[in-house]
Amino acid sequence: MIFSLKSVLKYLILFFVGVGILYLAFKGQDLNGIWLEIKNAKIHWVMASCVSLWMAHVLRAARWRMLYQSINYKVGFWHTYHAVIIGYLANLALPRFGEIGRCSIMLRTEKVPMFSSIGTVITERLIDVLILFSGGVFMLVFQYNLVSGFIYNNLYLNFALKLRSLNYLSLIGIGLVLMFFLFLMIYFIKKKLSKKFLRILAGLKQGFNSYGKLKNKALFMLYTFGIWFFYCLSMYLAFSSIQITSNLGFNAAFTALVFSSFAMVAPVQGGIGVFHWMVAQSLVLYSLSFKDGLAYATIIHSSQILLTLILGSLSLLAVLTKKQKVTKAV
Repeated sequence: MIFSLKSVLKYLILFFVGVGILYLAFKGQDLNGIWLEIKNAKIHWVMASCVSLWMAHVLRAARWRMLYQSINYKVGFWHTYHAVIIGYLANLALPRFGEIGRCSIMLRTEKVPMFSSIGTVITERLIDVLILFSGGVFMLVFQYNLVSGFIYNNLYLNFALKLRSLNYLSLIGIGLVLMFFLFLMIYFIKKKLSKKFLRILAGLKQGFNSYGKLKNKALFMLYTFGIWFFYCLSMYLAFSSIQITSNLGFNAAFTALVFSSFAMVAPVQGGIGVFHWMVAQSLVLYSLSFKDGLAYATIIHSSQILLTLILGSLSLLAVLTKKQKVTKAV
């Protein structure tokens, strides 16, 4: 894939935004103290956290495979698993590129049409977004006294200030212009690329229909809750890696998971900076210092990145090796 200069600049800007947030998060903190906590972290708990995260990836592959099977693509589990892991690896380089990357792997290994795969990925992500927002509501309802102050000071006040400064007539005008150009673009695509456009729509529609055609929705949802359980367990196990967080419970892990998940939505490679700040802020709610929260966030984020690099490299090697073997057989 050839990237334009504009795309390269955009991703570089996003990367430096993440680095900037990371710098601001650590600015003024006791870096020596943070380093000592990280240095003395108990590696076996970090490894246990990584195993839990890996289990979530395995369940994600199994769940995604169910969507393929519902639209009559009999894909293998290991190809689906490798595609998921390589997708996470790609996200470290370019945010959101992993979703396209794993669909490309399925095209390469299982010959699944690209836009059918994209439809299943969008379906899967919409379900995860629903779970994430449900988790956010759950956290707000059952831990209102803890999180209400953070939401009011960091979200509501900033949002209210921005609303007051908006020129609504300008927004309406911009919205109408954008809608006009959107309809114009759709008309142009239909006219110039009618057959290809219809094939794309058919593929996307097939992928979108994958959930509705599932024969065992209960198992699909069991996989979904299993994925989020292992995410939360990963956060919880990592608490035991350093003394200052070792007494935190599963409720703190759940809060940290919700905060970190919203952070990972940000279009920054690996959530760098945003992840650290959000996780540290979530632990401040449980009477930890921001410094200690940063130490924990650095440990779990670094371990996740390392796990992705190792598993992603192994999966990439497996896919490339299999491709070479097929070529020789032919």
